[in-house]
Amino acid sequence: MLIFGAGGHAKVVWSILSACGTPVNGLFDDHWQYVDLHSLQLPRAYDHAWRSEDELIIAIGDNSIRRRIAERVSHSFGKAIHPTAIVDATVLIGPGGVVVQRAVIQADCRLGEHVIVNTGAIVDHECVLGDFVHIGPGATLCGGVHVGAGTLAGAGCVVAPGVNVGKGCVIGAGAVVIRDLPDFAKLAGNPAKVIS
Repeated sequence: MLIFGAGGHAKVVWSILSACGTPVNGLFDDHWQYVDLHSLQLPRAYDHAWRSEDELIIAIGDNSIRRRIAERVSHSFGKAIHPTAIVDATVLIGPGGVVVQRAVIQADCRLGEHVIVNTGAIVDHECVLGDFVHIGPGATLCGGVHVGAGTLAGAGCVVAPGVNVGKGCVIGAGAVVIRDLPDFAKLAGNPAKVIS
């Protein structure tokens, strides 16, 4: 497996791959000369020909940056699912998906490409997550929630059953969402209110 990114989320992805017994054969970063990941391997600038048969994971938490990188790389994308995560057999996870330690994804969920379900997050039954969504640590999506592409659900937030969250939204840490959200809404609080 190859990793694109050399910041904090890359350390998490590396840890997941290590726990799965999957070797990391290369590390890319646009700012490779300034970073050192665990002192295990120095990153290099992206090279489409480097181990072109290997799959790649974009290990960057920022949804918009992850999308931009996905549009320019030529490797196929792998997945990283930690062994302590609970993922129902009926769940579909798109290419580039990352499921972190102790996350739970229940029956009949559909996750798009390059989705992150972070540490201890819960995605309950029949949720649908668009591409490049990031579900923060400890966040809870109750059953039947739909989340549009590029949305960030902050740490510890709760989205009530059946709520539809538009694309490009930012749900603040600890917010409680009880109503549908339009595209690009930014909100915080309990109950959550739009802040911009």
